Formats: sequence, C-alpha cells, structure tokens
Amino acid sequence: MKARVYVMPKAGVLDPQGKAIGHALEGLGFAGVGEVRAGKVIELDLAETDPAKAKALAEEMARRLLANTVIESFRVEVA
Repeated sequence: MKARVYVMPKAGVLDPQGKAIGHALEGLGFAGVGEVRAGKVIELDLAETDPAKAKALAEEMARRLLANTVIESFRVEVA
C-alpha cells in the first residue's frame, strides 16, 4: 500500500525557503504571487494491506520522524 505524507510549516512559522522562492518568481516576472510556503512530500511503500492501519502507521511515522510537529503540520493520504 502506498502512503504519502505531506509536511508543511505551520502558519506563523518563518519559511525562508518559501520566501526565497517567492522572490525568485517575482524576479522572473511572475506578478501576483502572494505568500509562498515550501514543504515536502514523502512517499512510503508499506506492506500493510488495510487502509486504516496503513494510514495510522504512516501518521505514527510522521509524528516520530518525518515531521517536526513543533513547527510543521502534516497530513497522510493512502492509496
């Protein structure tokens, strides 16, 4: 079973990478771009076949390693 973990900085947390991307887009002539936030996507290939258990497993992985829950939020999708 495939799981995707989407990790993003929490609202209000400084995102220097997002800010740099925003400035670069502006420099390339892309007008009208508001705030840019940069995150990460982690794909996991899990042996678990039950979707609910796979999601719970991926959420536990995110809480323990994949996301810094102090400054980042995450969501998990299972397919």
